[in-house]
Amino acid sequence: MEPAADFLAQILTDAPQPVWVLDEGGLIVFANPAAVAALGYDEPGDLYHRHSHDTVHRLPDGSPYPRAVCPMQTPIRSGEPAHGKDEWFARRDGSLIPIDWWVAPIALRTGRGAVLAFTDISERRAAEQVVRERDAAAIRAADSRAAQRRIVEASAVVRRQVARDLHDGAQQSLISVLISAQLAHEEVTRDPDRARRLLEETVLHAQGAIDELRRLAAGLHPPILTHGGLVTAVEDLSTRASVPVTVAGSLPERLPEVVEINAYLFVAEALTNTAKHARATRASVVIGLDDAELSVEVRDDGVGGARAGSEGSGLSGLADRLDALGGRMVLRSPAGRGTTVRAEIPVPPVSG
Repeated sequence: MEPAADFLAQILTDAPQPVWVLDEGGLIVFANPAAVAALGYDEPGDLYHRHSHDTVHRLPDGSPYPRAVCPMQTPIRSGEPAHGKDEWFARRDGSLIPIDWWVAPIALRTGRGAVLAFTDISERRAAEQVVRERDAAAIRAADSRAAQRRIVEASAVVRRQVARDLHDGAQQSLISVLISAQLAHEEVTRDPDRARRLLEETVLHAQGAIDELRRLAAGLHPPILTHGGLVTAVEDLSTRASVPVTVAGSLPERLPEVVEINAYLFVAEALTNTAKHARATRASVVIGLDDAELSVEVRDDGVGGARAGSEGSGLSGLADRLDALGGRMVLRSPAGRGTTVRAEIPVPPVSG
């Protein structure tokens, strides 16, 4: 060998980059130690005279890469270099490694061959996966914070509405009760008949205040939910819907209160959306429990086209409510084919 050839051979031997040489038929005629080690062989001779493509090139599922479309062989035919990314080589034990590769034509005594170098990109892929998972976690955290903020804002709106309803309704009735009672007290000895009429008015005002408080309490937490459970409460809710609603399903036992309340409110809001936006002629609710997960599906035959972020739809609020419980909402609403909104809520064990 000439000194230059010895020097080149030493470079190839010591290079950390896996390199091999193919003859004009695509057979391996040289492999440096880095290539031998990367592919899990014991010595270069284990690879010599093997067809490089058939020996190592694989599809991601491990099946053979069709030789007819193998880009690694084209430099032998075209005389032009080639490069590939995110492909797969099979090691001797059958395991796969992701690689980037480079091939260039090379003149051999027997004709045109090619020299191929490749890089195991497993570590790079792992690092990219870490970055993707970190970014996904950051997005989930941001979404969760946004959902919590919307819940807080929605709760503030509800509190203000309840305060207004109490002020304008029950409070005014109770004030009337107080005034009537005071007037009746003043008239007891002076004008008994007027005192009796005032007391009758007091009773009416008191009954009105009670009715108003019951109405407010029903809007926050219907008594039938407390006493009858989720299915019974949803059946009762369906009787007051603006479109015919069928309710199907059953639960083997009562669920934790927080799950029942939020599932009930999910159905209530979904049916309200149906009445406001869907132009539906009928709807259905299906309730079930499977593997400690409650599923509640509300379906209508309306115009479809609902989107969770659409203004005024209420769907974002539904998703936020479920997210706060560790659940999720699934929305299917193809245009012209109705809307299905499904809640999936994990059910913690009922504490004793």
